[in-house]
Amino acid sequence: MNKFFVILLLLLTLMSCSDNNLVFNGSNLTEVKLDSDFELISHKGEKKTIKDFKGRVVAIFFGFATCPDICPTTMVELKNIKSMLGENSNQLEVLFISLDPERDTPELLGQFIPSFDSSFIGLTGTIESIEKITKQFKVYRKKVIQGDSYTIDHSSGIYLLDKDGKIRVRHSYGSEIKLIVEDIEKLI
Repeated sequence: MNKFFVILLLLLTLMSCSDNNLVFNGSNLTEVKLDSDFELISHKGEKKTIKDFKGRVVAIFFGFATCPDICPTTMVELKNIKSMLGENSNQLEVLFISLDPERDTPELLGQFIPSFDSSFIGLTGTIESIEKITKQFKVYRKKVIQGDSYTIDHSSGIYLLDKDGKIRVRHSYGSEIKLIVEDIEKLI
C-alpha cells in the first residue's frame, strides 16, 4: 500500500511541474484554448503564420501605425521588455498586428516597426484576415469615422504565446513591465 502512495505522490509532483500549472501575473488564457493560427503579410512583404515562430515565445500587440498614444507607448514598452530579458531576449519574438489594413501597408509598417526595434515584425493583411484574427483573440476593433478620416477604437493588451504557439497570457494596457517580463521568463 505504501508503494501506491509513493507512486501517487510522485505522479502528482510531476504533474505539478507541467507548464500548464504555471502561475502567471497576467490573465491566464491557457484553458480558454484560443486559436492562434493566422496567415498575414509582414512589413518586409513575407507571408507569415504562427508556425514560423515555433520554438520562441511570442508577444503580440494589436494596434495601428497612426495611433496617437496607446500603440506607440506599448511598442516602447515591448522594446524595454525585450531589453530586460537580457541574454534571453533572442527567445522572444514581438509581433505588431495591424487593425488598420486599409492604411497599414507593408511599406508603411516597414517605416513604423523598425523605429521601435529592428527585430520586431509588423503584420497586416486583408480586412477579412484581420477580422478573423481579432475574433480568435477576442480583440475589440471598430472603425470610427472622424470627418474626412477615421480612427480605430480597439482593446489593448499584450498576448503571450508559448513556444508551441499556444495563447497563454494576456496583460492589459498599463500592466507593470516587470510582471510581463516575469511571465515571459516562465514561458522561456
